[in-house]
Amino acid sequence: MAYQLDLNWPEFLEKYWQKQPVVLKNALPDFVDPITPDELAGLAMEPEIDSRLVSHKNGEWQASNGPFEHFDGLGDTGWSLLAQAVNHWHAPSAELVRPFRVLPDWRLDDLMISFSVPGGGVGPHIDQYDVFIIQGMGRRRWRVGDKLPLKQFCPHPALLHVEPFTPIIDEELSAGDILYIPPGFPHDGFTFESTLNYSVGFRGPNGRDLISSFADYALENDLGGEHYSDPDLTCREHPGRVEEYELDRLRAMMIEVINQPGDFRQWFGRFATTPRHELDIAPAEPPYQQDEIVDALMSGDVLNRLSGLRMLQVGDSFFINNEPLETVDVKGADALCRFTILGKDELGEALHNPAFVAELTGLVNQGYWFFDEE
Repeated sequence: MAYQLDLNWPEFLEKYWQKQPVVLKNALPDFVDPITPDELAGLAMEPEIDSRLVSHKNGEWQASNGPFEHFDGLGDTGWSLLAQAVNHWHAPSAELVRPFRVLPDWRLDDLMISFSVPGGGVGPHIDQYDVFIIQGMGRRRWRVGDKLPLKQFCPHPALLHVEPFTPIIDEELSAGDILYIPPGFPHDGFTFESTLNYSVGFRGPNGRDLISSFADYALENDLGGEHYSDPDLTCREHPGRVEEYELDRLRAMMIEVINQPGDFRQWFGRFATTPRHELDIAPAEPPYQQDEIVDALMSGDVLNRLSGLRMLQVGDSFFINNEPLETVDVKGADALCRFTILGKDELGEALHNPAFVAELTGLVNQGYWFFDEE
């Protein structure tokens, strides 16, 4: 089903985005869960899916990673099952991400779904990303504290908790309510009755990740091969000291490598379109011919982009799934970036460009776009 988000986005971005948490009451009116607890459990048994089981019993926290073979002996209280990137594997759940496409695609992380029985949760913690927690079936009370320096500790090697905090939000959510939490705000959910929660996460890379990734790109593309030089060197009174001007020159060398606009865009396009979780890629069998693609689209069929697939325009270049797309039709490629559902109206004149149709056919045959089987 299609979900309609009842939210004033400009007001939300100005007042709350990365500033303060907020409960958005009935933001998804008449909410219907796109998945059942049994279906989520089935996904957690698949090796391609990152899943966790977290329990809290007799004052002790336990956590284990999937895939799981069974869920026997868990009992009726005190545990939660979580699965990452469900939008990559479960089409009805992927619809929950669509209303958030007013935000940049490159910032979207994934859709995490959790099922909790009474008393279940992952404990009080702090996330370093923006998250919209959608309440589904059941009852859950959320407490959110202010962004203050708080001690964190590990009650279990796989869990990082935060010390007790004073809540600035303390509210029980109903189906269709959304709790938005920016990075750095401590929060904790308490489950009254078996419940489903859907977390749409937006992650910003940290400087360490950026530098590490760019260094890999520089090595692969033989950038920054120039050596330090100092033709203006003079006799050194203190040979054991590195002078400030030498540090400045070294720093400038490093910055110069990053400051090449073309290389920087090429690196970022690859970096930002690399998925953090596996994709459910199924190449077309048998492969489509170009005329089959055109005929289907002209007759009203639409192509769906593989959920979780990242395609972005960076400057004048296009990137898809960590690879540059050397397109022959900028408007056609722009449509591939802009729309997740493509028909003849979205593609327009590009469908009359044989070279672009060949490009599109290749992407469909790779499994990046597909026609509904219905």
